[in-house]
Amino acid sequence: MTLNEELDRIFASRDRDNMQPTIDALLPILEEHPSNARVLYEVGGAYDTAGMEQTAGSFYEQALRAGLAGDPLRRCYLQYGSTLRNLGEFDRSAEVLERARQAFPDSPSLAAFQAITLHASGRFDEAVAALLDVVAERVDSPDMERYKPAIRGHAAHIRSLATRSLSVEQNDNR
Repeated sequence: MTLNEELDRIFASRDRDNMQPTIDALLPILEEHPSNARVLYEVGGAYDTAGMEQTAGSFYEQALRAGLAGDPLRRCYLQYGSTLRNLGEFDRSAEVLERARQAFPDSPSLAAFQAITLHASGRFDEAVAALLDVVAERVDSPDMERYKPAIRGHAAHIRSLATRSLSVEQNDNR
């Protein structure tokens, strides 16, 4: 069995309500492959699901430095950004998710989690605009097609409100 197959097997059998057996199964693999980007990411994910976000964040950072690529990179960005938000590190969360959106611009899950971070950091207009963008770009149904230009227009208008609010705030702080 390859390393990736073993990791897939471990996660297929995980119990999200009791992650300790999954963590216990991953630690010997981590010991054998301490610099493998996917192993680092999966260990981080296990700790994250177990509610140990500080520990998870450290593993996500290591996975990113180790050269994680492809879909695991997208998932790591999402999970790391979410973990940072849960830890109250809104600016860092926004930075990670923005980097992720640049690398994976077509990912609706990244856009949704970016909107969650924007909302959590008090950037409500930007959050709504981001969600409207996801709706306009990703919801395919006959009744939506007619209204997509209007939805995009509303997203742009709401985003401009956020930009104006930021400009006013910056001028007030001078």
